[in-house]
Amino acid sequence: MEQLKTLWYEADTDCIAYIDETLLPVSFEIARCTTIGELGIAIKTLAIRGAPALGLAGAFGVALAARRSGETTFEQFYSRVQADANQLSSTRPTAVNLTWGIQRVLSRMRTTGSIHEAKEAALSEALAVAREDAIICRKIGEQGATLLPDRCTVLTHCNAGALACSEWGTALGVIRSAIAAGKDIRVIVCETRPLLQGARLTAWELDRDDIDVTVITDSMAAQLMRKGEIGSVIVGADRVTRDAVFNKIGTYMHAVCAKYHAIPFYVAAPVSTFDFNGMEHDIVVEERGRDEVASLYGRKTIPDGVPVKNPGFDATPLALVSAIVTETGILSAPYDIRQVIEPAENTSRR
Repeated sequence: MEQLKTLWYEADTDCIAYIDETLLPVSFEIARCTTIGELGIAIKTLAIRGAPALGLAGAFGVALAARRSGETTFEQFYSRVQADANQLSSTRPTAVNLTWGIQRVLSRMRTTGSIHEAKEAALSEALAVAREDAIICRKIGEQGATLLPDRCTVLTHCNAGALACSEWGTALGVIRSAIAAGKDIRVIVCETRPLLQGARLTAWELDRDDIDVTVITDSMAAQLMRKGEIGSVIVGADRVTRDAVFNKIGTYMHAVCAKYHAIPFYVAAPVSTFDFNGMEHDIVVEERGRDEVASLYGRKTIPDGVPVKNPGFDATPLALVSAIVTETGILSAPYDIRQVIEPAENTSRR
């Protein structure tokens, strides 16, 4: 099976190409962005989503802004790119990778001395982010595969696969690597309301790779744990603070249930997802629109006037996490996420 490639930069036309994930699984289509405004819309509508993929989008977005700039002085040029970067950064406040990718390319541009050099450096650095992400996901997969027994049924939530990265995936990367190592892995995917990223995206990915997958409603997970039909839970992350893991809403519920049923609950995340200074109470959780909950495929599901709460993420205390799998190693309790600060600094300097 050909490896999925989620988004990339087309240098000959200076545009960002990506799989439009809002159309899956009905239609597989490649879309393109030629402006920061278009990229921002793609991110807000979740056509581009997933923490590592947002890091790529941020990096490619700065390169796009730089290479399409028509400013004639370096000061005006950099100011324009910085303004575009700030606009892009505001599209998803909870996920840390978007800003990380943006800042990494901006930092590289600041070391240059001319507009031409800055444009070339921006694209070069963005492409390096993409190459590194592919390597990092493979390393996460290899590390995490050691945690799974030779035969196991794994529950996952939302989508932390190739569609959320440059390729391979984080949580799904662990599953793929375990299967590649000869382990017998069956996957149960929560549909992940309200936008069904598990049912639409994760199930599509795994089915495409001929991996044994079954979709359940979110509310079924606890009962399957109680019946002994789930051996492990593994999810991705949009931000890891010093005390919590932020991931798609519903993750905390699975962590609580897994703890009660003595089932290991694993998080797979690259070092770029770690917020080394933040705590749970510092983080703004994105509140998404009412229509995502109040309607389904064009049909109203909630009476007009009835309020809706629709946070995009929740926070799972680290006390509920059995291990965090990164490209540099596996962290376990008692957690000190600063253990991966030095590798992160080394990566940012490459």
